[in-house]
This record gives sequence, structure tokens and C-alpha cells, in this order.
Amino acid sequence: MEHTETTVRQSADPAQDASLAPLPVPHVYRGRTVTGSAIRHVSRDLGQGFCTPRIELDDLVWPRAESGPAFDIPVAKIIDFLVELGPRLHLDVNPLMQAALESMIKVSPLGRRILENCYRDIPNLFLREVIEDELRVSLGDARLVDGWVERTLRGRPSRLRAFPPRLVHILAGNSPMVAAMTVMRAALTKGVHLLKLPSNDLFTATAILRTMAEIDPDHPVTQSFSAAYWRGGDENVESILYRPQYFDKIVVWGGESAVRHVMRYAGPGLELVAFDPKVSISLIGREAFASDEILREVARAGAADVLSFNQDACNASRYQFIEGDEDDADRYCEQLALALGEDYRYGDGQGPLVPSDIREAVDVLREMEPIYRVFGGYDGKGLVIRSDEMVDFHPICKTVNVVPVKSLRDGARHATVATQTVGIYPPHRVTEVRDALACAGVQRMVALGESISDGVGGYPHDGMFPIHRFMKWVSEESGPNQEIR
Repeated sequence: MEHTETTVRQSADPAQDASLAPLPVPHVYRGRTVTGSAIRHVSRDLGQGFCTPRIELDDLVWPRAESGPAFDIPVAKIIDFLVELGPRLHLDVNPLMQAALESMIKVSPLGRRILENCYRDIPNLFLREVIEDELRVSLGDARLVDGWVERTLRGRPSRLRAFPPRLVHILAGNSPMVAAMTVMRAALTKGVHLLKLPSNDLFTATAILRTMAEIDPDHPVTQSFSAAYWRGGDENVESILYRPQYFDKIVVWGGESAVRHVMRYAGPGLELVAFDPKVSISLIGREAFASDEILREVARAGAADVLSFNQDACNASRYQFIEGDEDDADRYCEQLALALGEDYRYGDGQGPLVPSDIREAVDVLREMEPIYRVFGGYDGKGLVIRSDEMVDFHPICKTVNVVPVKSLRDGARHATVATQTVGIYPPHRVTEVRDALACAGVQRMVALGESISDGVGGYPHDGMFPIHRFMKWVSEESGPNQEIR
């Protein structure tokens, strides 16, 4: 595959003037670690300079004339390998994960405490029961990934297989869990996988892949993965890689611009699988006002949902609809603003400062009390706006819009196809709204305070079972008594 000097120059130009000492970012080519500093870049969020090896495009693809390394290995052996990998990823015993954490702190705005919690939770994604549930629920019959399964439809014999795919995964960097989930799910497909590293998580995926190589560099699963960084939108790389002669599907995580960019490459033979950008909400029933103690507990649960990776995740609550009048809503807002100033496992009590555009919008709302009321401040400890209608800006950086409603059904009317997760209090009242929420396009309903979960182990993700969607479903229908005409 041709890789011109033009590609290298265009990939290099964004970071030539980086003022910070560049971090070395290794690549992994089919299980083999490659180091180098040929290309300079700058990370998106914190402006940290980093350097990568020169991209070798030929090493990022697997020839279609050959089966992938894991195509014919029994999935039970893949599960055994992943289960062995889990304990090896524990932060206390893995120097690669330790080094990845230290480097991640320089490119991710999440900070050391949240990042360390993420890294300590990554091994849980490789527990046997999690992996087996993920495969069983996604495929229904795990035999489908190992070979051709006999079936009969309307008296006609045929065979079905979930055939190993060839996938590009464009990872998001708002949580290290994305890389770990991707490796686990991808390995179970038995396919071949190219991971495009995001500039705000350059190290988690490669640390996991390099740990796999330490266990067994020749293992088929190890050799089924490559990981590399290139600047998103570099057509000299993407126009060559994103072709059906190399890959079946592009799996993209990220914002609207990232998804729309990749859509231009989708077409016959190259399918797009998108984990789209989403917004999440909360529905809180009148039961929250049963006592002051219960109200504080509900506010803490509401804050936990807001603070999913400092409100930078799709499952982070941004709008909360509470069953009551304005006075009730104000009581809740007071407690919510206080709760947002506390630390949670994946959220900081002291977060980033509120952006200037939101400050300017909220300053205008302050002048319109009592129609609007504002609680908290712009200092990163939490900002809550109570309003009769949803505000017309996008709440970020620990900003929450609380809207009083007459009933949870009224709150549910604000859900759309862009709504991912809905946290509900009390949990039993989900039965009042779940059908309406599903009709609106909602993909997930949880008890308030439980929006942050691993999202694996048999649960759907963004309205699909990812492994099922990743596979190439192939039917063979040449029955033994069928005449060919």
C-alpha cells in the first residue's frame, strides 16, 4: 500500500510548534509494539504535545485473501484469554497501565482521581460472567461465532454464521472505559480490528494490547489488533484505510462532527456503526419531598448522574424534570447545587469553570427572577437553573437545568431521539413512562443515581447489541436435497 511523504507532512504540521515536551505515543501493529517520534501532534483538550511513529499503512490492514488470526479459534479459548488478561490489567501490578495513567493525566481533563478510578475498574470488564453474558445475549447462540449452525426455515435446511468482521474503531477519549469495552467486545467477534486512538486517550488501548502481547505475543487475539494515532480528517490516511477492500465496517464514537465526517466514507461494502452523541435527563417524582432527608438523598442521586465523567459522557444528566411546583423545585435545586460540590467516583466536586457563553446566558436569566432562579455559581462546584421551560443552551461543566412539571408523563414529553439515558425516582414509577420514553427514542432507563454503569455484560448500548451489530451475518442455503437450476 502506497504511503507518500505528503501524508507524513500533512499529518505532522499541527504540532510542529508545540511548546510542551512531547509525550511518546507507541503504536501497535498486529500485536507488535512500534515506537518512534517521527510525527508531532498536539492533544485536543489540554494542548499537550506528543509524538508518534511514522504510520505504516500496510501494517494496519489484514489481507482479505487470508483469514484473520482468530477466525478459526474456538470462542471459548478467546474467553479464557480475556479472563486471564483481566487480573493482569490491575493498576497495582501492571507497569504499562501505571505508565499509561501518568501519561493520561497530561492529555485528559478528567484528572488523576477519576482516571485512577477508571483504571482500577477496567479489570471488571474482563470478568468471565461479564464476557459470557455479553456474548450470549448479543448472539443468542454462541455457536454462531464458531461455525455454521444448522437451521430449518419453512422446511428448508440452511446454515447461519456470525462471521468474523474486519473493523475500524474510532475511539472516544472521554473515558478510558471506552478502549477497554472495545477490546473486550472486538475480541469476541474473532475479527481483525484497527483502533484509532483519540488525542485525549492515547494510552489506554495500547497499554491493554501490550499487556496481551506480554501474555502471549503469538496468540491469535493479540495479533488481531492494531492501534495507531493519526490526526482525524487526514484524508491521506483515511481515504486509503476506509475502503471495503480492507474493512467491513467503521465503528465510530464521538460528537456529531466526528460521526458526520466518517459518514462520507460509508457506502456499499463499508457500513457505519455509530455510537452517536447523546443527551441524558432525569425524571423525579413527588415522593422526593416526603422528608428533608429523602430530598437530600434524591439530590445526591441526581448529582451522581450529572457528574458522569464531569458531565462529559452521554449518560450525564443535563435536564432534570421534577414533579412539583416552583417552590418544590427550588427546594430540590438548593440541595442539588450542594450535592454537585461533592466528589463522586467518576465526578469531581471541584470541576472545570463554567464557560463564558453559559455565564453570559445565565447572567441574563438572573435578571428575570422569579421566572428563573439560579443556584450555585460559576466556580466549577455546580450551577443549577430552575426554569418553566428548558433553557436554550447546552448545559455542560456541571450545569443542570431543573424544570418543574405536573407529572412524570409531562417530563417524559421532553425526551427525543437524542436522549440516551433517563434516571427515574422512585424507580417503580418507570412503568408510567417507559413506553412513552421508548416511543420518543430513549435507549436506556435506570434508577436515579445509576446512570454510570459499565454498560456491558448483556445490556444493549445505544439501542443495539454491539457484538451482534459488529458481525457479518452470512447464510448458506444449499440444502442437501435442493436442486440447482
